[in-house]
Amino acid sequence: MNQRIPALSPPYEPETEAQLGSMMPEGVPPILLFRTMATNLEMTRAMSTWGGYELSNRLRLSLREREIVIDRVCALCSCEYEWGVHVAFFAEAAGFTPEQITSLTHGDAADACWDVERDRLLVEAVDAMHANGDVSAELWDRLAAEFSHAELLDLTMLAGWYHAISFTANVAGVPLEDGAPRFVDVA
Repeated sequence: MNQRIPALSPPYEPETEAQLGSMMPEGVPPILLFRTMATNLEMTRAMSTWGGYELSNRLRLSLREREIVIDRVCALCSCEYEWGVHVAFFAEAAGFTPEQITSLTHGDAADACWDVERDRLLVEAVDAMHANGDVSAELWDRLAAEFSHAELLDLTMLAGWYHAISFTANVAGVPLEDGAPRFVDVA
């Protein structure tokens, strides 16, 4: 795919530099997605508050649970860019096995690698929301037995947020980051 919205390149305007710097860990250059979004600085400022929450310790899902949701959403949305960024930066911290990364990308909740009920339920929930915009009553009952209402709200908003991120990266044609994995790498 061709890059439809070009990413900004340094040197940045001072306001843009400050915004991009606030979105990355100290000393890490801004990723292409953020540099693309920064072509609309007001939108970038607004989304950075919500995105900061989604990737913070304030989110009621654990880092592992968060990354299950994000990686699965990105794979279902065919967003190799954002999936690759998250696998590269967070898969090890999330404790994913190679089989789990493959399952999140190409498999489903029935794969043998999902031996923890909460993990399996997250994959099922993302699949249902992606396919139907909802979950069945039966799946809701199983989710509610494992997750608090606050966690379930975080789950649904996180999945929706990464649909939006996936749509933006795909439509803008954001090229893959250097060294990021590809879907075929985990096939």
